[in-house]
Amino acid sequence: MIEGQLIVGVVIAVIMLLGRGLARRLGIPQAIPLVLLGVAASLLPGMSKAVVPPEVILNLYLPLLVYRAAFLTAPRETKEDVVPISVMAFGLTCVTALAVMVAVHLAVPQVGWAVALALGAAVSPTDPVSGTSIMQRLGAPRRLVTILEGESLVNDAVALTLFGLALSALKEPVTPAGGALLMLRVVAGGVLYGLVVGWAVARLRLWIKDGGAQIVVSLITPFVAYLPAEHFGLSGVLATITTGFYLGMRAHGLLQPASRLTGNAFWDVLVFLLESSLFVLLGLEIRQVIAGVSNYSAGSLAGTALIVLAVIVLLRLLWTMVVFPLAKWLPGRHLSFDRIGRPQRLVMGWAGMRGAITLAVALSMPLTVPNRPLLIFLAAVVVLVTLLGQATTLAPLLRRLGLGESRKSVVEEARAREATMEAALARLDRLSSDGQVDDHMADVFRQLLELRLDRVRAILDDDVDDDGQSGQSETRWLRKQLAHAQREKLDELYSKGRISAGTQRHLIHELDLEDRRRTSGPH
Repeated sequence: MIEGQLIVGVVIAVIMLLGRGLARRLGIPQAIPLVLLGVAASLLPGMSKAVVPPEVILNLYLPLLVYRAAFLTAPRETKEDVVPISVMAFGLTCVTALAVMVAVHLAVPQVGWAVALALGAAVSPTDPVSGTSIMQRLGAPRRLVTILEGESLVNDAVALTLFGLALSALKEPVTPAGGALLMLRVVAGGVLYGLVVGWAVARLRLWIKDGGAQIVVSLITPFVAYLPAEHFGLSGVLATITTGFYLGMRAHGLLQPASRLTGNAFWDVLVFLLESSLFVLLGLEIRQVIAGVSNYSAGSLAGTALIVLAVIVLLRLLWTMVVFPLAKWLPGRHLSFDRIGRPQRLVMGWAGMRGAITLAVALSMPLTVPNRPLLIFLAAVVVLVTLLGQATTLAPLLRRLGLGESRKSVVEEARAREATMEAALARLDRLSSDGQVDDHMADVFRQLLELRLDRVRAILDDDVDDDGQSGQSETRWLRKQLAHAQREKLDELYSKGRISAGTQRHLIHELDLEDRRRTSGPH
């Protein structure tokens, strides 16, 4: 039994590596080769039964994925664009779920309302990676990226709350009033519990200095937030998102540089494994799904899938082009709407790809859900078609509309580098004038910092440490002081709105790398 599971695990790992390589070579989303290779692997002896139980998807994959997304959310930008994000995340997600529910029920009458709502909830949240990664690579306007990232985070919570409501309706009838009260309880309770968990974990991590222990704490945090909340009838997803957002806002103060580097590398690999394995698992399950929908004609399946796709794609475009601009008339000042023109809204409407979350929700449907194979089939079609059709055409659309290849992010990063170098030089001058650093050492570091300031992107010369000075501990202390000054300046620039969270995170990552390289050297 164990040997067979290990073989399945090895096969899935090999498929993930092959799929990643093929996707890069062909320039297509990774989901496509991963699913196709999964289908091919299902033909191998014993592989067709390699199905992960739905409760594993629900209790393992979802907490980790939504926690990481929440942790990386940019707090200031999200606050500034809270109205545009809310219009997309709450309004569009609810409308999409309900529209898909109606469309599926009308197209396939034997699918009940609750089951149709479960599918609508599964296909309503967007994938944050597919669109924003393309936009960031092309230098698209930062506000677009911020809104899409914020939308994808919040709509995960909205969709999964609707999904839970649909599953509850399958067990016992839910009246509109009862459903509203249930939503209020699970939402408010989940958020409050998430805040408590975030506060407690933040206090705990301040006492932990070991990088390995920090990773362990970060790994168990999503489950501490999710599982108890679900057990007591609250929204585990909202609790997890709230915890991740609370801790992400305080990440720079909670973690040491080495811990940040190790933790980021660990989570990058973990998220890659989770998302990739979901698509492989879908491929392995495709044969069973197709067998489960064999009682439907090919025309009926194609027609239903086409209807669901049309509802999702056209409704999003209609929402961004017609409904979205109306939000500027809501009470209060929403200056961000003034900088979101028709080209930007068109890109927002087209960047509605579905991904790992949709797949995870679909695969997490209990085996007792009526028409489960049909729901998984339709969700898989939505994911694959939107990734293949929209993700591959988003870059040409950005260029055609003149929204790509912007130099704004490059200039922003260069200015941030300049400001951090100036802050380090100012700190060095104060330390030197106070007599805390001898003149010779101050001159050496001043030259290095001025060289970086002149070149902006240059890095410190690795040979500086080997200049023969005997005060190695003093050298380490000085470097720590200068790096601390740069981090403080980055925090100040971000708090004043002069740089984005992405620029801040990128430059802090470089400082962390330098700190790690210095402390791990022969000195």
